[in-house]
Amino acid sequence: MSSSYLTLNSNQPLTHLDLLAMKQRSEKITCLTAYDASFAALIDTTGIEVILVGDSLGMVIQGHATTLPVKIDDMIYHTRCVTKTCKRALLIADLPFMTYATPESAAQNAARLIQDGGAQMVKLEGAKIEIVQFLVAQGISVCGHLGLLPQFIHQLGGYKVQGKLAEAAEKLLTDALEIQSAGATMLILECVPADLARQITEKLTIPVIGIGAGRKCDGQVLVVYDMLGISTGKRPRFSKNFLSDTNSIESALKNYFNAVKKGEFPTAAHSF
Repeated sequence: MSSSYLTLNSNQPLTHLDLLAMKQRSEKITCLTAYDASFAALIDTTGIEVILVGDSLGMVIQGHATTLPVKIDDMIYHTRCVTKTCKRALLIADLPFMTYATPESAAQNAARLIQDGGAQMVKLEGAKIEIVQFLVAQGISVCGHLGLLPQFIHQLGGYKVQGKLAEAAEKLLTDALEIQSAGATMLILECVPADLARQITEKLTIPVIGIGAGRKCDGQVLVVYDMLGISTGKRPRFSKNFLSDTNSIESALKNYFNAVKKGEFPTAAHSF
């Protein structure tokens, strides 16, 4: 019996230590976003190890052009909805725009996501080393996020691949190592060249989850509406419509789970 099926059949709630063990035994980690109880229940029972309540809800739920209008109260509400039915997957929630400008504000808002929302881990964008250290010192589990940073979209000038030039690639690797040293227990890489993502994944001891970062990351994450082909607007290049080959959302989720586990997704067509 494969380790993936052992994980699937376990009824115990997963922790970051389970994900670390998966990295160490080279088992791919699967992650999807969820924003409500119904999708959370389906994703959880599929066997997917991580559910992310992303501030992407600002675009796919609320209809905004960016994630910037999302408020902390929005994140708490949707995290609490997901908590109702998420019994096994590790639950991560995003700290939205300008809710972690200082260590103190970061701690206060992270505490709300954990106490009121039920999150087990919070995610923040950028190399905010001091803030990661402060949160970890308070007992808060942190997931970093590097590469394309949606909350920095006006500064970046658009949704573009990051780390293509040598200097930018070196900075991403340095930032990743510093985030790990600060105490983060996971890192998400978004829209970076596949070879750079591979290098970062090999250098780090914590799990690295990719989205548009090639197949050599320790795992993959997608926005659930994108992978079902029901998002408004153009589907990102790094995503795939897993619903198009089946007539069942549950089957689409299982197909995504199996494709990531087997290393069949992402392909070169979904990478940079």
